[in-house]
Amino acid sequence: MDFKALFSQLVSLYSKLTSSQKIVIGGAVATIVAFLIFLVVYTSEKSAQDNYKVLFDSLSSADAAKVIDKLEKDGVPYRIVKDNVIEVPQDRVYKERIAIASLGIPKDSGVGFELFDKQEFGATSFDQNVKYLRALEGELARTINALSPVDRSNVNLAIPKESLFVSKEVAPSASVMVQLQPDSVLSHKQIRGIKNLVAASVPKLTPENVTLINADGETLGDEDEMIAMSELSAMQQKYKSLEEKKRERKIVNVLAPFIGGKDRVVANVTIEFDFSQQSSTSEVFDPDSVVRSEQSVEEKREGSSPAPTGGVPGVVSNIGPVEGLESTKSQDKYTKNSTTTNYEISKTVSTTKGEFSKIKRITAAVVVDGKYRHTKDADGNDQDLLEYVALDESQLDAITSLVKQSIGVDEKRGDQVSVRNFQFETSKSMLQGEDTVGQISGFVSSYVEPFLPLLQYLLVAIILFIGYKKIILPFAERMLEVTKEEDSLEKPVLDFEDEEEEDLVEKAQQMRKKVEEQLGMNENYNEDELKHDVLIEKIKTIAEEKPEELASIFHALIQEELSGGNDIAKPPVKEGSS
Repeated sequence: MDFKALFSQLVSLYSKLTSSQKIVIGGAVATIVAFLIFLVVYTSEKSAQDNYKVLFDSLSSADAAKVIDKLEKDGVPYRIVKDNVIEVPQDRVYKERIAIASLGIPKDSGVGFELFDKQEFGATSFDQNVKYLRALEGELARTINALSPVDRSNVNLAIPKESLFVSKEVAPSASVMVQLQPDSVLSHKQIRGIKNLVAASVPKLTPENVTLINADGETLGDEDEMIAMSELSAMQQKYKSLEEKKRERKIVNVLAPFIGGKDRVVANVTIEFDFSQQSSTSEVFDPDSVVRSEQSVEEKREGSSPAPTGGVPGVVSNIGPVEGLESTKSQDKYTKNSTTTNYEISKTVSTTKGEFSKIKRITAAVVVDGKYRHTKDADGNDQDLLEYVALDESQLDAITSLVKQSIGVDEKRGDQVSVRNFQFETSKSMLQGEDTVGQISGFVSSYVEPFLPLLQYLLVAIILFIGYKKIILPFAERMLEVTKEEDSLEKPVLDFEDEEEEDLVEKAQQMRKKVEEQLGMNENYNEDELKHDVLIEKIKTIAEEKPEELASIFHALIQEELSGGNDIAKPPVKEGSS
């Protein structure tokens, strides 16, 4: 790339500009340079500021004082960005953090179940219980600190010793102190959530025994019952309003096509709800007996009774029974069967909870507009004046029936619907103006709407043409005026066109060939000598034929040499010279 040529082109272009254009371009260049300098300076300052990183944040005042004392002793530069946030140079962050943590700072950072990572030899059960209590409190505090509105928190648990006697048992309790972020407030749901969180982490702890206070010592959640009642009441009122509006829209949507528009119907619905909820438990016994268990026992026994002791004294009695004699033992048989069947009566237990609300009564008041028609003259022709015509009883009864069916009226429940017919003041004037408006809208829909796509393109073309004529063309003409003026100043006095120059060259070549043919010269000749001879001959001819013109040429050359070529004097021409 030729930078020298590019630079010369830029210089020539800049020299052709007007003074106002030069001022605008110079100002733009100066602004860009100033902006670049600002970016460089700002970036360097920001990089210098970003060289500091956070060492500790969310420190207590005591811990922050100890950290600053340690940094000053070590000669480490630091700065305090905001409350209890300390920053040090980036290359010293990790080194100083480890050095300060080795001193046990910060102490208020809280501990959790990591206390049990290191086992202590000889620790008693009391020590273990204290460590468990500290770990549980630390874990709860960490969990509460994770909530978005909470900045810091502290949890204290009171867990009594277990007793063998139920009458001497004491329920555990807990106290929680929360420090909120600036301009932050805990809602009722968040307060209840914190209490439930703490209660669920400790056995036998209930949310009622959890006390929650803020940094100002104010107890939070004392008005839980009142807040819950107000929230329930607000929810009930919102539900009632939504149900009434829904039924009103149903009435208007049903009657609008018949009446002539939604503006000609007014409906107001009032619903009485019963928000009391009831729960019932019922037990139903089945009269048909069901066999629960059955047991059968069967006993059998068969044998003989033992022989009686005694007999006649002598040898026969001592030696036992003699063969061939009948035995005196008696035979015995025993059989017993028993069956036990247990029957059970079946039972069904059902629990029913009442719905959120129950409709006690619905009342609806509906007002509808009548009909309008043109008055007639004596000949029976329609006039522009409108007259009101009330609805008859059959039409009102039909409207009442529609309203009842649309909102679900139950007459046994005591629901009531009232429909009245009145003249609306705005309807007559609106209908009278519909004739003119209707004519205009009909004309637009018939003759204008079909050409809307074409009109859009035509409007865009007109806007572009106006912008070209009023903005682009005048600016281009101003820019071209300067270039034309400078080109006219730089244009030489004797300006030959390219075509004329080409014609002169061709004529000179033809004359040269003609001279060569007249002199009978071939290809071997001296071109310079030929030019010299031709010029000599030409000068002689001019001197003989036109001596005055030759004298005037010499006179002009002498004057141009004397005046430096600025002015060419015109020699006097004699009368009668050709």
